[in-house]
Amino acid sequence: MGILPVSEQNVFFEGPLSGPWYSKHKTQLLGVLLATASNFLISVSLSIQKCAHLRLACQTEPKPYYTSKLWWCGIILLGLGEVGNFTAYGFAPIALVAPLGCVSVIGTAVISVLFLKQTVRAADILGGTLAVAGTYLLVTFAPNVPQELTARRVQNNLVSWPFLVYVILEIITFCILLYFYKRKAVKHIMILLMMVALLASLTVLAVKAVASMITLSVKGKMQLTYPVFYIMLILMATSCVFQVKFLNQAMHLYEATAVVPINFILFTTSAIVSGVIFYQEFQSAALLSVFMFLFGCLLSFLGVFVIARNKKEEHLQVPYIDCGRIPVKDGHSLPREAKRK
Repeated sequence: MGILPVSEQNVFFEGPLSGPWYSKHKTQLLGVLLATASNFLISVSLSIQKCAHLRLACQTEPKPYYTSKLWWCGIILLGLGEVGNFTAYGFAPIALVAPLGCVSVIGTAVISVLFLKQTVRAADILGGTLAVAGTYLLVTFAPNVPQELTARRVQNNLVSWPFLVYVILEIITFCILLYFYKRKAVKHIMILLMMVALLASLTVLAVKAVASMITLSVKGKMQLTYPVFYIMLILMATSCVFQVKFLNQAMHLYEATAVVPINFILFTTSAIVSGVIFYQEFQSAALLSVFMFLFGCLLSFLGVFVIARNKKEEHLQVPYIDCGRIPVKDGHSLPREAKRK
């Protein structure tokens, strides 16, 4: 028997975590690790903020939340998590980073059980299992996009006809939704979260472009001198501001248990579609890989939905400010019932 050429020998050993596989996917793997750690950090930060609110509410003389060092610790961790997510877009495709937001939902559920002493539900176990299985399929079958995302490539993608058609359709849809929201005063949760998703699709496109150009510039290939970098930076900031506005409106009108799963599904779907159109992330992917990736997304969606379904909103037993006694001009206070009389 003859000895196989080196190139053919490597084929047999190019499995997960092997040398050739790692060399091919190490940049994408870094993005996955960053996104996973960042989303878990966000779940930790939200739990810390909740714990700070609970502690303040249980005090004899409740103080504003911004005076709590624990609350500020949560805010700092939240900022670090968002920065990590931003950086992850510079190393991994949008189609991979966006669905990993389910890690935040899983992390919040786990932390609530372990540290906030909430009851473990069968739905939490089932939802967590589905989300973890979906995440594994996402990472395994995600598209590998090795091309460098330079400023010139971003410019070319901005004027490509598939993206122009996509933007026109998105603007028309957003204007229709905004008409019902403003003129007809329709505040349905789907109206609000669809507008959030449409804005989010532009946000992730801009974040991916800005993060990638900054990453290349740090490596020595300067991209910050191109006008398209600042165009994408402005687009990122503007779309993010309006996205947060409509999301806060939805959180004000509806319970988080309804907003979180729907927003995650719509945001992830819009991000994947925009990434496919703008960055052509699935251009050379095999049909089986695309199918398994979409199946992983479906499992993640189901997992998040099952965790959030029928989960009761928790309200503080003690309010932040005692409304039972209302101050009067002479410096004393009267019970609220007496004041009403």
